[in-house]
Amino acid sequence: MKSFSFVHTADLHLGYSQYGLEDRRRDFDNVFAEIVDKTIELKPDFMIIAGDLFHHARPSNVTLENSIRSFKRLRDAGIPVLTVDGSHDSAPNTITGTILYPLDSAGLIYHLPRHEGACWRKPGCCYVYGVPNFRSRRKTEEALPAFMEQKPLAPEAEVSNIFVFHAAVDLPSVNPPYIEAEVPPDLVPEGFDYYAAGHVHKRFSGKFKTGILAYSGCTETVSYDEAELKKGFFHVKVNEKGKFSQVLVELTSPRRFTILEHEFSGLTSAKITEMAVQLVKGADEEGAVIIPVLKGILPAEASRAEVDVARIRGAAEKALIVHPVVLLKESAVSDEIVRSIFESEFKDLKTKAFEYFLQIFNERYSREEAEKIARSAIALIDPLTKKQEEKVKQTIEELLQ
Repeated sequence: MKSFSFVHTADLHLGYSQYGLEDRRRDFDNVFAEIVDKTIELKPDFMIIAGDLFHHARPSNVTLENSIRSFKRLRDAGIPVLTVDGSHDSAPNTITGTILYPLDSAGLIYHLPRHEGACWRKPGCCYVYGVPNFRSRRKTEEALPAFMEQKPLAPEAEVSNIFVFHAAVDLPSVNPPYIEAEVPPDLVPEGFDYYAAGHVHKRFSGKFKTGILAYSGCTETVSYDEAELKKGFFHVKVNEKGKFSQVLVELTSPRRFTILEHEFSGLTSAKITEMAVQLVKGADEEGAVIIPVLKGILPAEASRAEVDVARIRGAAEKALIVHPVVLLKESAVSDEIVRSIFESEFKDLKTKAFEYFLQIFNERYSREEAEKIARSAIALIDPLTKKQEEKVKQTIEELLQ
């Protein structure tokens, strides 16, 4: 068998205008251009894109034009591009289909599932077989066996065999909790040396069946929880004995993300706003995407809606965007306290209300301050119901003294 090498990449999500920004759409194009640059430098025998080349089944004209320009560069360099469709770049209907078909017809890519035998061969080196993405576990369990029966697998004993797909295999070491595992391991065929996969954005490589299961990972940050992942692709070398070795080729063009995850339990909405603004100002950096992640449990008198998200967004001067993620939870007063208030005699209502207010304010203030605020809250009940504005103002002024 002859030695050879190939590039394995996936989940490029071209055309994704993240946060509604044209700059972010360009970022994904720029990353693909860097992948092409590095691939041409490596001079592999071919490239595999294991799904989600595009973020939408119908990418914009500018995204399509840029991708065509990159594919022409690969074609001119004599590097075939083998693809399968992913969950994003293939629409869930037969009318829209996938943009990968016309790119295949133009000779810019070789879309494996579309061709006879769903395969591509490099004589004396390898046999590559690819399947479509079926979007859900139920559909995969129904359609994948039928596809492989219609286009039978034909791995060859004297060459390396590569299986290409876009789906999460139901393995604890592979499948993140937020992704449905579409493929039970027993549905993935035996007899392959390398399983080139896409869909799971966290990079993975490990033994699987008779070969290696590899997810090359995303090449740009699609979700903020992927920001810390190294972005890149695999350059896979196969020697004369059929032994596979992978090298991660890191990318330098992905946009910098700064994640500011902070715990704000027990703080008022105003205090949370002020602290988040200071965190953003301290992390401000030219062109960065800043993601303040606000976590914690609010005191009972505070609400998520009172956090000034607009002010937090505007706190940076140099960053591309500040995109707050508010995961704050509102406190709930215990059912026992609410029940005790409304099950009491009306004459005891003020007493019960005082106890209720006192418990709330004790979470935020000293005992003395909590009692003062609770008394003022009770004192406001009568003048508010009787529309005695002067009495309301006087009570509030006394509270503020």
